[in-house]
Amino acid sequence: MSKDSQAPLKHASPDGKPRHTFPGLALRTVPVLVPMPAERPYSYAVPDGMMVVPGSIVRVPLGPREVAGIVTAGETDSVDAKKLRPISEVFDCPPIEPQMLRFVQWAADYTLSPPGMVARMLLRVPTAFDPEPPIPGLRYAGVKPDRLTEARSRIMELAEDGMAWTRSGLAHAAGVSLTVVDGLKAQGVFEEVMIPPRPVVAAPDIDYARADLSPDQQAAADMLVENVGRQGFSVSLLDGVTGSGKTEVYFEAVAKAIEDGRQVLILLPEIALTQQFLDRFHDRFGAKPAEWHSDLAPKMRERVWRQVAEGQVRVVAGARSALFLPFRELGLIVVDEEHDPAYKQEDRVFYNARDMAVVRGHIGGFPVVLASATPSIESQVNAEQGRYQRIRLAARYAEAAMPDLKTIDMRRSPPPPGKFLSPVLTGAIAKTLERKEQALLFLNRRGYAPLTLCRVCGHRFQCPSCSSWLVEHRFRGQLMCHQCGYHEPTPHACPECGTLDHLVACGPGVERIAEETAAAFPDARIIVLSSDLLGGVKRLRLELEAIAKGEADIVIGTQLVAKGHNFPDMTLVGVVDADLGLANGDPRAAERTFQLLNQVTGRAGRTGRKSIGLLQTYQPDHPVMRAIVSGDADAFYAREIEERERAGLPPFGRLAALIVSANTRGEAESHARALRRAAPSSSEIAVLGPAEAPLALIRGRHRFRLLVHGTKRADIQAFIRTLLAAGPKERGSVRVQVDIDPQSFL
Repeated sequence: MSKDSQAPLKHASPDGKPRHTFPGLALRTVPVLVPMPAERPYSYAVPDGMMVVPGSIVRVPLGPREVAGIVTAGETDSVDAKKLRPISEVFDCPPIEPQMLRFVQWAADYTLSPPGMVARMLLRVPTAFDPEPPIPGLRYAGVKPDRLTEARSRIMELAEDGMAWTRSGLAHAAGVSLTVVDGLKAQGVFEEVMIPPRPVVAAPDIDYARADLSPDQQAAADMLVENVGRQGFSVSLLDGVTGSGKTEVYFEAVAKAIEDGRQVLILLPEIALTQQFLDRFHDRFGAKPAEWHSDLAPKMRERVWRQVAEGQVRVVAGARSALFLPFRELGLIVVDEEHDPAYKQEDRVFYNARDMAVVRGHIGGFPVVLASATPSIESQVNAEQGRYQRIRLAARYAEAAMPDLKTIDMRRSPPPPGKFLSPVLTGAIAKTLERKEQALLFLNRRGYAPLTLCRVCGHRFQCPSCSSWLVEHRFRGQLMCHQCGYHEPTPHACPECGTLDHLVACGPGVERIAEETAAAFPDARIIVLSSDLLGGVKRLRLELEAIAKGEADIVIGTQLVAKGHNFPDMTLVGVVDADLGLANGDPRAAERTFQLLNQVTGRAGRTGRKSIGLLQTYQPDHPVMRAIVSGDADAFYAREIEERERAGLPPFGRLAALIVSANTRGEAESHARALRRAAPSSSEIAVLGPAEAPLALIRGRHRFRLLVHGTKRADIQAFIRTLLAAGPKERGSVRVQVDIDPQSFL
């Protein structure tokens, strides 16, 4: 540093006023992990009199600005403290637990991500690092009012016990206006006090409403409770058919963890599932868990983060990012729908929250529960090999029958011209409506149509920034790209040849199925559910609540409807295009199609009514279709596991992807080829490619992929580190992303 660095430095304090520190007074140095793509912590000086410990969250200067960081270890003598910039402030916040620091480093090493970027996920709520301010309140001062009206009497009855109230809370509880409270305060009846911040959720009561479990459920719950009671690491695969009561079973493990004074994290794959889950949790424990997901209001995110760190919040239900909350006493993680692809993050730090939850449990020495009706192949194999404890629930609660599943051979029972629903399916819908029951039509494709073209010149509407077609959303009057979000109004004329009224929608989306259904059943109440629903998550939750109350006759939805919902009146599920998930080169295509179709058909008949699931398919003899219709999941899994083992694919081998992107195709391709040439020689690891990605252009960036395939024993991370070190460095617009254990091959 220059001589000028010895001058007093000005730093902004939390109240916005300048503060001076003197680097010359620093006596110690510590490593601080800052939220940026740095490969290792930076060293900072600790000013005289400042106390920091490993895990302390501090404010440090970084270039011309100041950022929050985490002290990762104790003192270090590697650098003279007088040559370093000092820590500006230690936040009044509980230090990050040592187990969490180990988890951050492990996640960085495994995913080949800079540790600072993993720490960034932990430090994403900087406004929570300072304590929540107390709330102004009122407390009875012992003075009697000059006259006692009925309204004042109600207030005095509440306040005379000496408890502090907020002004609005007291008025609301007494059923009076704020002016009555203000009048008593003016007479000196109340004194002003400061009340500690309210908890974001009430404490759960483990005895509030214990579930009446069946013998099988009780046996499963007892095993989970025993694991929690031992307070050691274990992984349990709760494998139960749809409607078997898995949630009620793992709630007993949650109750045991709370009883033992531990915090609990319950991971859910979709925000849309949250409200129904919160209601079920409240019914069992008399209070809701704290929520954590991207739709949470900023102020609430701040309060949840802080109260989790302080240990006030005992249970969190959240999306994958909740794994990086600063728990103080975490003692159980439950991963619901553990097979769901939504647990994979593919942005900045690529990680699978299910796998990271297992690692977090191992580091923390506590149990992890993976719950699913259709477990992933990886979890199945781990259970078969004894790494996970398998706990089965083979029957639905109260002996409710599973739906009768059948395929509709679209070659023999095709839909009418221009339509997409077979007469067999429309006939079943009609019978369901006659019985005053609900039907669900499932198509995993948003919008009205996946492609729009001109009949005259053949022009196809494509995203200008991505190699994908624009999807028509007729409800919005827009053509939209589902990769980058680009949209434009649906035109009346072809932009290529100028012909009017000759644009044609090709293929169906849920909006088009809704149009066809409304024409066939004009008196039916129809609800369309999709992740891009106008009104967002709030409207989606209202729609789900309406369906559960029987306020809809026909539900048409994407995979959103397949997960965890309980619709009591639903007795028919029709899958519009059961072959859709099989039409790509993804090695997990069969597994995911099987899981998705099983989940969606499982929405039928959950309350015991006779139910049916119909799958429209052009491949009724495909192994996936045969497995679903026969109900022989074990045979399907055995076949898939055998094929994976033969090909050396996960979990019997290892995969990683290198995604090279650049502003021009030539830059991306040449960099990818240079990386391939830099790959070290290995008998256990092969590098495939580079090849242009199936989605070759996203957001204006051209993409090439390299696939690294290794044996199960191969150290694929060390191989990729060597490859990247030997290969060309990122220059100009070139970027390289590493995806360990890829779930998507687009």
